[in-house]
Amino acid sequence: MFALRELNQMEREMCVFLEWDLTILGEEVFEFEDRVWEEHGARGVARASCSASSVTQIVAPSRGGGAGGNTQKVKNAVMGNPKTPCEDVSLQDFLGVIDVNVTACFLCSQEAFRIMKSQEPKGGRIINNGSISAYSPRPNHVPYTMSKHAVAWLTKCLALDGRQHNIACSQPDIGNAQTAISRPGGMLQPNGQMMVEAYYDAEYAGQAVVYMASLPLGVNVLNQTLMATTMPFVGRG
Repeated sequence: MFALRELNQMEREMCVFLEWDLTILGEEVFEFEDRVWEEHGARGVARASCSASSVTQIVAPSRGGGAGGNTQKVKNAVMGNPKTPCEDVSLQDFLGVIDVNVTACFLCSQEAFRIMKSQEPKGGRIINNGSISAYSPRPNHVPYTMSKHAVAWLTKCLALDGRQHNIACSQPDIGNAQTAISRPGGMLQPNGQMMVEAYYDAEYAGQAVVYMASLPLGVNVLNQTLMATTMPFVGRG
């Protein structure tokens, strides 16, 4: 499930910058899959196994790291949805987005809590990849927007429930970072017109995650909005 070739470049560079060890143990992955099967059945395993490789990485700081040796977990849900009017979204497409962006995120959060509560010293940090779509949606993005609302409130629930266990939860809400899925030809606007929007180098999104991850567990960035200055977000529509 956690093929190294699928690890996000941003997380790899983050680990190098912080001199952390990126640790993904095969036996832990199989134990996780077995537990999901036992607790959630075949449907749960399908959700976890099809998406976990692109959703979550366990990042363990090396000695002397900023997190004091505690586990860091970065969850990067990346599935969007076809740009389809609500009435035309198929159930399969809808569930595909929810499975990756919400269900797998929840299952991985469960596992993170188990690890972070049982280790010594207990504690750690979970970083969920949010989206500005949770605050201001784009046209024809119902499944994706719903999923990112769910992630936003999952972050708050984890931060609350983790408080007594020294578990922090952070969320960068990223908009218009320049990536392979950026659309230089323009994006559909609420008025029905296409507009070429401003983008910024994804390196800055990585730096935001690095900042969150490097904080001591006594300090937390609950939410951070990162956007291109002139993109149509504030006052969109």
